[in-house]
Amino acid sequence: MRFAALPTFLPPALGGALLALAYPGWNWEPAVWLWLFPVLAVLWPCTRSGTPATGRRAFAIGLITGLAFWLPNLVWLRHSSRVLAGARDASWIGWGPELLGAAAVFGLALVCSLYWGLWAWFSVRVARPDPEHLVNRSWQVSTWHSLCAALLTAAAWTACEWLRGTTLFNGFGWNGLGIGLHQNRVLIQAADLVGVTGLSFLPVFVAATAWNTVSRLIRVHRGEGHCRTRLDLTLALLLLLGVAGYGLRQLGRDAGESARVRTVIVQPNVAQVDAWSGELDEQTYRRLHDFTRLYAEARDGVSPVDLVIWPESALPRPYTEDPEGHDRFFDDLLAVGDFSLLTGSEIYHATGSHVSALLLRGRAANRQQYDKVHLVPFGEYLPFREIPPFAWLRGVLPGDFQPGASTEPLRLEKPAIGIIPLICFEDTVGRLARRFVREGPQLIVNLTNDGWFLQSLETEVHLANAKFRAIELRRPMVRAANTGVSCFIDATGRITARLADPSTGSSFVEGCLPGEIAVPLHPPTTFYARHGDAFAVALLLLCAATAGLQAWRRRRA
Repeated sequence: MRFAALPTFLPPALGGALLALAYPGWNWEPAVWLWLFPVLAVLWPCTRSGTPATGRRAFAIGLITGLAFWLPNLVWLRHSSRVLAGARDASWIGWGPELLGAAAVFGLALVCSLYWGLWAWFSVRVARPDPEHLVNRSWQVSTWHSLCAALLTAAAWTACEWLRGTTLFNGFGWNGLGIGLHQNRVLIQAADLVGVTGLSFLPVFVAATAWNTVSRLIRVHRGEGHCRTRLDLTLALLLLLGVAGYGLRQLGRDAGESARVRTVIVQPNVAQVDAWSGELDEQTYRRLHDFTRLYAEARDGVSPVDLVIWPESALPRPYTEDPEGHDRFFDDLLAVGDFSLLTGSEIYHATGSHVSALLLRGRAANRQQYDKVHLVPFGEYLPFREIPPFAWLRGVLPGDFQPGASTEPLRLEKPAIGIIPLICFEDTVGRLARRFVREGPQLIVNLTNDGWFLQSLETEVHLANAKFRAIELRRPMVRAANTGVSCFIDATGRITARLADPSTGSSFVEGCLPGEIAVPLHPPTTFYARHGDAFAVALLLLCAATAGLQAWRRRRA
């Protein structure tokens, strides 16, 4: 990059950094609506003196914008390698783990930014509006031209987010533009139609039409045209109002009859380093036993809870490492009351190992098992294990877990409801969660362990991404974390209760969170549950068809 070209990249970098403010840590929602203006100022210059970006430069602009957003957005990822080296906090742990953590942050940020580069390339090569059509044609032509450009730009953004979340090592769909709206309970209700990825369309469409309006007015003021229409922006704002109206309607909808599930979440808050050392194993078993008995033991022959939930990998040792000992442990615990227990555990067999959720009732032999389907690359399996440079990490990840094959819900006997079990980051994958949807009452339960990332913002980022599953499927949700945020979420994405220290507000505490969940007896099967990311896929096809048509016209010309 030549030094003279640096000013071209400064506004987009500012836009990317601005967008980072919309996410946990700052939660400044206006950034979702404002960040695109400095980017479009370079991609779609609003004066004749401005130099339009070429395809290659546009890709570089998108890449720089993405890096400015993703690097601060993913800084928590550095702790994963540091924890492997024994880190308990953010203090220096050694050059090797620190550099490996920094490389993980930069590597994932770079991969995610490639999709931003693709979007910027498309917005310049295919979607960029013609200034002459904006300011020197009739208001009808100008309005239509502006709307088409904004539509294609927003469609390309949504399509690139969908590609990012589905391709390359199972995808990484975290922190799309829709997640930046996570505090806006009204607008995010449309996720039950288009998914959280589809929500990203709205901010880009509104910002692009607003930029076209500003560009048109500036050109007319400079004597470069005569059309002053603002109808395109008016229509974009009407779309925004329509989405808000839909959200208000959903928030005011009566959920109907519900089954009440008395639930207790147990959060052990065991550091990953302690879990590996084994020094706290007996203490952890005892604390899990005591916490559960405290809340679930029958009083006068009646159990005060229906469901006790332990987090992912709650058992200090894998269930299959000592099956007889675990059977005795659970038989003793389940005998104290009439309740069900849901826990995470690693299951090892000669034919393969799984990260699993176990639902037990009455005795250990009466259990249901779900094996995690969506594994985390570089955490639960190593892609291309025999091929460098991936093979160099075999010492860090000596073995792989195997993905499960079933998306059949677990069945809670009392009350009779289905449980959608999502382990670890599966609660951020909408296309997986929808496969569990069945007729009748269902409760989403996420078992997670965010101890890999210490006391960082990752836990809040994970929560912001996870709560959209409740909206997309219109099922309430419970999250049980080892460290992080254990909470209850209703079917509109509202957090109704969360476990935290009463004096500091910190979620990194050992304790229990009791609550009663209203599970609708006749929940709707949402459009998203039936059709998934059909909206995003349709926009991807629209972009591909438009790009192909333009290429064909250029060859003909």
